[in-house]
Amino acid sequence: MSEEYDVLVKNGTWELVPPDPSHNLIGCKWIFRTKRKSDGFVEMFKARLVAKSFHQRSRINHIDTFSPVVKPTTIRVVFSLDVSCDWSLRQLDVNNAFL
Repeated sequence: MSEEYDVLVKNGTWELVPPDPSHNLIGCKWIFRTKRKSDGFVEMFKARLVAKSFHQRSRINHIDTFSPVVKPTTIRVVFSLDVSCDWSLRQLDVNNAFL
C-alpha cells in the first residue's frame, strides 16, 4: 500500500485542495488482492487506490474514458517484424494504474 501511495505522490497524480460545495467530489478507496501461485502459495499482496466512479456524472465529471487495449493481430504483426528484421524485443510492465 505504501509503495502504491509513494508512486502516486511522486508522479503528482493528484493535488489536495479544500472542498468546494459547487463541485462533485469523487472519493477513492483501496482495493486489496492476494495473488497466489498455481500451487496455492501466496506470491504477493497487491494494493490499488481506485476512484469511486459511481459518483461521477457523465458530461460533467468526464466526457470520455480511454482504456488502451492491444489486439492480438497487432501483437502478431510486431512479432513478425521482430523476426524478419532481426530486432531485439523487450517487455515493459507499467507498475501503476494511473500511469
